[in-house]
Amino acid sequence: MDDHKLKVFCIVAETKSFSRASEIIRLTQPAVSLQIQALEEMYGTKLFNRSGCVITLTPSGELLYKYAKEINNLYEAAEKEIGGITGLVKGVITVGASSTIGNYVLPTVVSDFRKRFPKVGVHLYVGNSKSVVDFLNAGNVDIGLVEGDVNKQKLTVEKFIPDEMVLIMSPYHHLAKKASVSIMELAKEPLILREEGSGTRQAIEKYLSKHGITQQNLKISLIMGSTESIKSAVEEGLGISILSKWAARKECRYGSLKTAVFKEDKFIRDFSLVFRKSKEPSHTVEQFTGFLKRYPYSKLLGSQ
Repeated sequence: MDDHKLKVFCIVAETKSFSRASEIIRLTQPAVSLQIQALEEMYGTKLFNRSGCVITLTPSGELLYKYAKEINNLYEAAEKEIGGITGLVKGVITVGASSTIGNYVLPTVVSDFRKRFPKVGVHLYVGNSKSVVDFLNAGNVDIGLVEGDVNKQKLTVEKFIPDEMVLIMSPYHHLAKKASVSIMELAKEPLILREEGSGTRQAIEKYLSKHGITQQNLKISLIMGSTESIKSAVEEGLGISILSKWAARKECRYGSLKTAVFKEDKFIRDFSLVFRKSKEPSHTVEQFTGFLKRYPYSKLLGSQ
């Protein structure tokens, strides 16, 4: 039996979508359909009911899914134990990361990890914190890296590095010469924020609320779906924003953005590692998470 087909089958069963499964495993949708078709021909029965856009498991599909999960878990357990004996680290890790971590922290870290472990492939999926947690709960990624609070009911959450949030503005903005800015001054300026569900947005609202500032006190001028679009809008003078120091480091180096801290107190949040409680990590995943925990982030941030 082809274990790859079983993995594809499980992802389709969990996402209830051929198109979403194709995105996760980086196969074309026709290729995913062929994998499922091969399994259906092998067993001589339909595994999925397809009614319009709705996909559900047939009774045979439900039975196969139960055993396929057990088989996949056994493969992973065998890989972990053999890796522990041989010391060989290989395979593929799927990582879900919220936008700040995925776009501004992980590229260099993953590059360094692969230099040390060249036989490991890392598939990285970047979204907001909510989508990363959804992917993790659905079993579509091995590990999540998020900013902001996480519901811990089915997950194990470990803080791994602090992240300082700073005010960003155009170098021509009237606040640009200040090294620190009061939250009261912030409330007077057009403010650009991320969308609901973003870990950055969640952290900002929590910090401002701690200082007695609600959304009603702010002059929110734009809501944008990515950190890059926010930086571009701020560079054009459309408002100011609050972002991770990681996200603004390149623009600050080249002078297209200025940053300031808050007078009241430092705005620090945590980046967190997130795992499913019910999922035993593979040997390769353990090596990757250990590498993440030991990495010299402060040196990396200071060198930019």
